[in-house]
Amino acid sequence: MAREELSALAAIYCERGACEVLAASETHGITFSIQISVKEQLDRDVLLKLVFHLPVSYPSTIPDISVSSDQLTRAQCVDVKDKLLEQAKKHLSEPMVHDLILWIQQHLKDVIKQSATVCKENTLSKGTSTEDGIWMLLLHLDHMRAKAKYVKTVEKWASDLRLTGRLMFMSKIILILLQGDRSNIKEYLILQKTSKVDVDSTGKKCKEKMISVLCETKVQSQHKRFQTFEVKEYSTLDELQKEFETAGLTTLFSEFVPPLLK
Repeated sequence: MAREELSALAAIYCERGACEVLAASETHGITFSIQISVKEQLDRDVLLKLVFHLPVSYPSTIPDISVSSDQLTRAQCVDVKDKLLEQAKKHLSEPMVHDLILWIQQHLKDVIKQSATVCKENTLSKGTSTEDGIWMLLLHLDHMRAKAKYVKTVEKWASDLRLTGRLMFMSKIILILLQGDRSNIKEYLILQKTSKVDVDSTGKKCKEKMISVLCETKVQSQHKRFQTFEVKEYSTLDELQKEFETAGLTTLFSEFVPPLLK
């Protein structure tokens, strides 16, 4: 079903260079991006990049969606994503991506108008929601060539998505530890994998291809909640281990960090 829908979408968007398949797997589904321009809805044209991940259970399960735009703030992009997910739930068990694209082209102006008010309401409701609880994500990056820009991007994503945790450097080891709402964790992961956050050996902007998800799990009672997102450098493995131990993550450290040194 997902591949058939992607073929139909390709006929509409890919000929214009606005569609790109990012990943395809029999076990994990299909991830692709579509760029659309919303015209005559606002005072300016808005170029939206929509990334859809269709799991193997799609369309019985709604897709994961990421939204980015140079013309909108990150908070506005999150609002657009939330509205698309709301619409997706109305189309369960039927192909929905094209309908979602048409819907946002027609309603983007209204979503942006409501953004300021809805943002405050969503912040309150998400802060008190316990449907999925708080989740934790541990990522390993192979390298950062454009370190300063990369770090600023990670900090901005964490702030926009209300995620706390650490970006940790120890010798050649680079780890990102995040805590927050599960939907925001998923949103971060999509951004991390699909955005051009670094540069290659020639200095050209590139996507992050050398990233590993070491662990994604629900935060347990013995785990300490990080209150902020911080970038930290450690001179020794013992210092890094102490950071994990202070957060009640000794087992996480023992299972995933020492193997990175081999």
